[in-house]
Amino acid sequence: MLRGIELALGGIALLAVTTLARAAGADTPPDVLVKDVTLEVVHIIRSDKDIQSGDRRKIVGLIEAKVLPHFDFTSMTATAVGLNWRKATPEQKQRLTEEFKTLLVRTYASALSAYSDQRFDFRPLHARPSDTDVLVQVRIVQSGTQPVSIDYGMEKTASGWKAYDVTVGGVSLVANYRTEFGSIIRSEGIDGLIRNLHAKNESLAQSRQQGKK
Repeated sequence: MLRGIELALGGIALLAVTTLARAAGADTPPDVLVKDVTLEVVHIIRSDKDIQSGDRRKIVGLIEAKVLPHFDFTSMTATAVGLNWRKATPEQKQRLTEEFKTLLVRTYASALSAYSDQRFDFRPLHARPSDTDVLVQVRIVQSGTQPVSIDYGMEKTASGWKAYDVTVGGVSLVANYRTEFGSIIRSEGIDGLIRNLHAKNESLAQSRQQGKK
């Protein structure tokens, strides 16, 4: 399940998600937040030998400590589930959100250790000061290949700017999961989707314990 999405987004998607890993005030411009934190996280990746050697415990800890507070996972999950979100009970919504969040963390954890020499081109932010929903654009420049676009859909909240979607090379994280989730819900219902996500997370957790990447 979801294998195609994993391959499509891969390590670059994890890096994209990780770039928002810092607490910031509500007045910090979203493009400044992305740029500053990208450079900070890249420094951590390059200098931490444990991450470079594939220490999944430390990688997951880095993601959980720095990334999760800066993503609106409830909004992401609701969008990924689509119209079926309205049919879910409060308990189902909570479980879906937790399983989806866990899936994203575990799916991309191993990619951090593969980071090497990519460079970043931070594009100018085209937004008015009054805008509360913006697109922050970054390009990953890799030797010998075309640059890869990273677009962050970000919304201004009372606690600062939060990301609700990441588009990598034109591939939306949320849109791809929406297709997959919709197919599962049609055949197995909302509880079936929860079971599928939980099973996927269990499988990833077992792989982690066995030292697989």
